[in-house]
Amino acid sequence: MNEKDAEKRIDELVNLLNYHSQLYYVEDRNEISDYEYDMLQQELRELEESFPQFIRNDSPTQRVGGKAVSIFEKVNHRVQMGSLQDVFSFEQVRSFIQTVQQTVDDPHFVVEPKIDGLSVSLEYHNGELSIGSTRGDGFVGEDVTANLKTVRSVPLKIGEELPLIEVRGEVYMPRNVFLKLVKEQEDNDEQPFKNPRNAAAGSLRQKDPKIAAKRKLDIFVFNIQQIEGKEIFSHKESLDYLKNLGFKTIPDYKRVSTADEVIECIEKIGEKRFDLPFDIDGVVIKVDDFRQREVLGATAKVPKWAVAYKFPPEEKSSELLDIELNVGRTGVITPVAVFKPVFLAGTSVSRATLHNQDFIKEKNISIGDIIKVRKAGDIIPEILGAVEKHGDGVFTLPESCPVCGTRLVKSEEEAAVRCPNVDCPAQIFRSIVHFASKGAMNIDGLGPQIVKALLDAGMIKSVADLYTLDADRLLQLDNFKEKSVNNLLTAIEKSKSNSLDRLVFGLGIRNIGQASAKLLCDKFGDLENIMSASAEDIAAIDGFGDITAQSVHSAFREEHLRELVRRLGEYGVNMKYSKVQIGNRFEGLTFVLTGTLPTLKRSEAKELIEKYGGKASGSVSKKTDYVLAGEEAGSKLDKAQQLGISIITEEQFMEMIK
Repeated sequence: MNEKDAEKRIDELVNLLNYHSQLYYVEDRNEISDYEYDMLQQELRELEESFPQFIRNDSPTQRVGGKAVSIFEKVNHRVQMGSLQDVFSFEQVRSFIQTVQQTVDDPHFVVEPKIDGLSVSLEYHNGELSIGSTRGDGFVGEDVTANLKTVRSVPLKIGEELPLIEVRGEVYMPRNVFLKLVKEQEDNDEQPFKNPRNAAAGSLRQKDPKIAAKRKLDIFVFNIQQIEGKEIFSHKESLDYLKNLGFKTIPDYKRVSTADEVIECIEKIGEKRFDLPFDIDGVVIKVDDFRQREVLGATAKVPKWAVAYKFPPEEKSSELLDIELNVGRTGVITPVAVFKPVFLAGTSVSRATLHNQDFIKEKNISIGDIIKVRKAGDIIPEILGAVEKHGDGVFTLPESCPVCGTRLVKSEEEAAVRCPNVDCPAQIFRSIVHFASKGAMNIDGLGPQIVKALLDAGMIKSVADLYTLDADRLLQLDNFKEKSVNNLLTAIEKSKSNSLDRLVFGLGIRNIGQASAKLLCDKFGDLENIMSASAEDIAAIDGFGDITAQSVHSAFREEHLRELVRRLGEYGVNMKYSKVQIGNRFEGLTFVLTGTLPTLKRSEAKELIEKYGGKASGSVSKKTDYVLAGEEAGSKLDKAQQLGISIITEEQFMEMIK
């Protein structure tokens, strides 16, 4: 193909693909199949590789850049990206409308959903996207253009070549995408995002646009910040115009005149709130006419021409039908409430943890009571307490294990009660599942269902028995085929060479997580030394307390665990620790991580700290040198500030490594 034909075909493909992207990502409809779209994009990609001089800025292939940025440049907002006054009752809504009506003549209002996401600005010069930035403090944000280009509903080129238009929108993560991401984070033993808003914020601030692209973010545009080349006189007119330009605008906006009409709109939006594929946390009410807005003015913090009505948390009452008792891998008995299903935050809910006996007593709960339930953060069900007492007194946990019948024990140090029987079937099942998990021995393909099948068939009774399995025996089980059997046996064999800290964590010792398992291995070097160490020697490890040290010491005094370790050693499981260190710049330094980092997983940050000779601790103390803080940092950040400890961002941390 010659240059002239190539340029013509590239233009045709870009226009065609952008047309179909607009239909699919903005208008929620399609005229061609995904396969046909992919084939067109593949053709375009091949042509652009052969004729790079004809690559257009608005080509769909340019949505994901090839290079990660090392720092986000600051962006000054010429028009402040302000916030709104929150109101929490219909009386406050009526008061706002009445004040407006007393100030300007015959005002109209636009009512629209309040998307729970991250506010951003998009600037277009001569019809093309030039810069995208976060809200920041309202005056200064960060340049995240490369990441915003990965959001398919952000147009790279708009319908008119205006000299300038800046729009404001809300980037969000759809609920189904969020749930998949959380599952993936849990499987990888990462700290999962708490809610879709945090996930959207963390994804948009990824330094590598390819990572942001995988998060499948979306956007609703809801405001024109500034515009040149066209006059617009009202908010509804601006939304209609934005839609015509190709933006995905805020849905279900409506222009009304009275307080009753505003409240009716709020109620209608609230009724379908949990049926939406994205989160909303309220409804925004804005004066429509821009000239009237100027008359109404603003305070130092918020405009007087708009308010945000915030939804109260949804709570429902239900009858407590039963309290089930689950036995964990360390023997902890966890009571779980089973109640008549109620519809909360868009899903049917019928179960919630009751934690322990102290929690049940505090909430004054017994079977048969009418209880109040809500979803914490609209996601996790929780019991608020009994609202009608029908049962007798307060439910009391039994004296014996519900699975094996062994008498339960309770220590003074914790609220939980435990089954002390290490041969309890429930504990064996959960201990094997834990041993095979990604954070521990990472035996791919050995999930809960396979573990249960192996136990039921009598092929295993402990984790050591995994290393005695062979293909002939496994092929006797239902639904086991040659390929899956070979994959499982390969994964089991591979686990023998894992780092020792994975094995120590996989043994399921109380109070020992991944970080403390590494500290033990760092200190003692091999499993034999850990097993023979005194409680005092273990407690001397920085980051260990007396209780944790005693847990380790006591665990390795138990004959069943010593026998298990002996068998694992016989089967060739690695018992020695090889510490990987590539530098010593962090030698003698202790870091504490808190919150969600923009690009690094917490496990990755810990690994980097250790590779450069430092230590990652789980708690802040006077011995802490740095606190590496991300979004949603909590009490650890507060304590660091009180103690005057240096607080650093991920960006500063990476500079320290450089």
